[in-house]
Parts: sequence; structure tokens; C-alpha cells
Amino acid sequence: MISVGLPWVPIGRVSFQLVRSNLTAGGAYRDFMKFLVLWQMELGLLSPEMARAVGGMPEYGERLERAGKVLARYHVVGSHGGAWIYDVASHEEFERLLATAPVFNFARYTVHALAEMGPAAD
Repeated sequence: MISVGLPWVPIGRVSFQLVRSNLTAGGAYRDFMKFLVLWQMELGLLSPEMARAVGGMPEYGERLERAGKVLARYHVVGSHGGAWIYDVASHEEFERLLATAPVFNFARYTVHALAEMGPAAD
């Protein structure tokens, strides 16, 4: 995980580090936090409720993509889960979005804070 000198914030079964700001294409600063979330289903919790939760993930993901809160979603080949990139304004927003995922109670999460890689300084 990337260390940027900001506090680690525990949320249930996940912990993440805050990323505060970065330059936009126009050179202005904007506040944001980007996270790579790797989630994997807990097969020991297999039940009809889990099956319904998994069935709800495509619509949930599409809604977040349309709102600009999820930049990309991927299936992790050979795994029962996925990799999503969130772009949020605050850790509270991130916590809310993660906790409202249909599979939240049926999955384990690994969260990595992301930082933009700008051009090298001259």
C-alpha cells in the first residue's frame, strides 16, 4: 500500500489510507481519494441470500459508474470476486459506498489507496 503520511482509517473488515489531493489536467488542485478495492466472496457463506447479493452487483456497479464514483470494474480471473477503482470525495463517502454494496456482508476486501503519477520534474 502507498504511504502518504496520512492516517489509516479502519472500517469494519477493511482499512485504507487517505489520499488528499492531486493536480487536474488544467493544473488546478482538487480533493479526491482513489482506491483499488479487491473483493472476494466468502464461499463458506454460500446461501440463497449470497446468490441474490451477487446478482445485484452488476446494477450496483453500473449505477456507481454513471455517477462517476467507480472508474472501472474488473472480474479477477480464477476468483469469486472483482477489482473496482473508486473515485470519491471523502473517506465517509467511500465507507458508505462500500457498505451499501450488495455483497458487503459476504465478501472480504483488500483496499489500496492510489496516488496519481505525474510527469517527472525537470
